[in-house]
Amino acid sequence: MKTLFEKIWDRHVITSKDDKDLLYIDLHLIHEVTSPQAFEALRIKNRNFRRPDLTFATMDHNTPTRIENRKNISEIKDKLSKEQLETLEKNCKEYGIELFDMNSENNGIVHMIGPEMGLSLPGKTIVCGDSHTATHGAMGAIAFGIGTSEVEDVFATQCIWNKKPKNMGVKITGQLGKNISSKDIILKLISKYSTSFGSGYAIEFYGDTIENMEMEQRLTLSNMAIEGGAKFGIIKPDNKTIEYIRNRKYTPKGKAFEKYLKSIEDLYTDDESCYDKIISLDVSNLKRQVSYGTNPSMTCDIDEYFPKIKSEEDKKSYEYMGIKENMRANEIKVDTVFIGSCTNGRIIDMKIAADVIRGNKVKDGIRCIIVPGSMEVKRYIHEKGLDKIFLDAGCELREPGCSYCLAMNDDKIDEFKHCVSTSNRNFEGRQGRLSRTHLVSPYTAALCAIEGRIV
Repeated sequence: MKTLFEKIWDRHVITSKDDKDLLYIDLHLIHEVTSPQAFEALRIKNRNFRRPDLTFATMDHNTPTRIENRKNISEIKDKLSKEQLETLEKNCKEYGIELFDMNSENNGIVHMIGPEMGLSLPGKTIVCGDSHTATHGAMGAIAFGIGTSEVEDVFATQCIWNKKPKNMGVKITGQLGKNISSKDIILKLISKYSTSFGSGYAIEFYGDTIENMEMEQRLTLSNMAIEGGAKFGIIKPDNKTIEYIRNRKYTPKGKAFEKYLKSIEDLYTDDESCYDKIISLDVSNLKRQVSYGTNPSMTCDIDEYFPKIKSEEDKKSYEYMGIKENMRANEIKVDTVFIGSCTNGRIIDMKIAADVIRGNKVKDGIRCIIVPGSMEVKRYIHEKGLDKIFLDAGCELREPGCSYCLAMNDDKIDEFKHCVSTSNRNFEGRQGRLSRTHLVSPYTAALCAIEGRIV
């Protein structure tokens, strides 16, 4: 009797020593920020690159999202961004790694392109030098973020030492109400159970709510497992998963696909008793969520009063955000709305936002910035006419990239300005020096753009 996680883990153990297992890695995804030092370490130590064919690279964190600024890396103004992008290009060429650069039709945020291209598949072990790698766990894979020294080790050996975590079942039940999404679920989970509830565990999301959820909504859940303290966030693969991966660029084809499906038939948790711990959430009456503080656990219902200050940390957070006890979110004037990121930059998110915005106008004085998470999403936006909906409403429609999720590129929120964001973190300065972030779903973000306040 095993959990889904244990089945995949055990299949990839090469050897064990003390309390750690040496895991074989099926897929290594890299980007420009955490890979340069690892490549340089290979050269210094004269280590060979083990499996460049299992390594895929994309440019995302530092890429400009204005089309006029991304024609050529050499024209990027920020010195560090330019250097990191040029270095990735050089390293990939030297080691024979497939790179989806800014001009590639497959470019996008690393946690977008893996599932979209059929690289992230059920039963795989997947690593990336990025904390939101758990996203790929929604595909029925073991996926986790690693540090730069570990990136180097995977380059050289295609293996990694890791301690097998305990298993937690996160049972989600109930039918979601109108305009409630998986983003609201994960924010509610974190506000209820804290930003450390998953620490030391691999969490598996399951229950009837998950079974009824579309793949792109599941990816949002797994994406923010790390905000709940968990390194891993996995979901059982089912028919929806199989249909999602079918005919993707790197998915096996024909008889190879049928053989592959046979190999993953047993990827499910045998019984609830296999989990070391179970927590649950009934979402039948779940309301839309909004963060008000400086970590994701400081989240409340959209119409709820902000709680009383109970600690110095609370006081500091309230002062930073410019809010007070017993205020409500609708009292906050919105300056910028950002719809995008590896959390909510997918096709379903753009469709939801477009449905809200269609026929409306962005409130005067508000900037609503739409950033598709990948070129695939961008193509969908244009093919389905969503671009016209966004532009007619007064939104800015950008090129793919991490964008306003983090202050690492040209896109930054000004000091003391409130940004309603579909991203995953609301830490101090996350979107720019002294910026104020409110995490919400795409539906809520689009509504805020029209109303000019949090509604």
